[in-house]
Amino acid sequence: MTNEANEIMTVSQVAEYLQLSEMTTYKLVQDGKIPAFKIGRHWRVKRDDLDELIERLKQGERI
Repeated sequence: MTNEANEIMTVSQVAEYLQLSEMTTYKLVQDGKIPAFKIGRHWRVKRDDLDELIERLKQGERI
C-alpha cells in the first residue's frame, strides 16, 4: 500500500490537484515555485512537498 504523502505526481496531476491549468502549473514548476524534479525530460512533484507549499501559501507566502 502506498503512503499518499510519498506519492509522486505528474504536472498534469498537480494541475488537477491545485485546480490550475497544466500550462500555469508547468510554468510554476519550471520557475522553481513548485518544488519538483526531473526524471529524464519529465517533471515530477512529491505530494508531501506540494502539501508543504500549500501550508506556506495558507500562511501568506506568495509564489
